[in-house]
Parts: sequence; structure tokens; C-alpha cells
Amino acid sequence: MNFDDHKPIYLQISDTICEKILNDEYRGDERIPSIRELGILFGVNPNTVMRSYEHLKSIDVIYDKRGVGFFIASDAKKAVKEMYKKEFMKSELPSIVKKMKLLDININDITETIQKELSAEEQVN
Repeated sequence: MNFDDHKPIYLQISDTICEKILNDEYRGDERIPSIRELGILFGVNPNTVMRSYEHLKSIDVIYDKRGVGFFIASDAKKAVKEMYKKEFMKSELPSIVKKMKLLDININDITETIQKELSAEEQVN
């Protein structure tokens, strides 16, 4: 995995796990790789993976069964979507709105473009 120098590695690993949840690669109550396994897979120190798992536990995305391993929380997908939605609204949307104002793009232009993109995507699938 190629890591971004501008974000802590443990958060990037957490994001990767969250993306796998959103893509249904990891489902609720399913066991995920051990700390050691994920460390080997990503080529990082197991302590870094442990920080990722502790972070994900703190936001109720995963849980651990002592002696068995780590598991995806049953409502993890919902929790991840909510977390990403809040992050998007707080971090990304304000700059998009600012750029829309600068370029005189109105909400109807955006809606029309989104509808075209969604239609094109549906035709591909």
C-alpha cells in the first residue's frame, strides 16, 4: 500500500478498512485480519495496525472478542457512512460551494450533471 505523507498511517489503514466495509468486502459480525496479518499485508509495524484498530473500536466500527480476534460491528456500514458524510459536509463541501460561487455554477447545473453521470453509470452496469 502506498501511504500519503500528509496523513498518519494508522488513519489511512482505518480508511482502507472503512472503504472495504462500504464496498461490502467486510460485513457485519465478520472477522477481519489479525493485527499481525494486516501488518504483514501493509508492510507496517503491528503497533500501527493496533492504533488503527483502537481508533476503529473507539468509533464503534469494529469490536474484539478476547482470544478470537477483531470483528466488524453489525451496524458498521451505517456508522462509516455517517462519519464520512459529516466529514464531507464539514471539510469538502464548503470549498465546493466556494468554487461554485466563483464560477457562477448554480445548483441546477450540478443536479443536471449528477443525473447525467448517474445515467451513464447505470448504462455501464
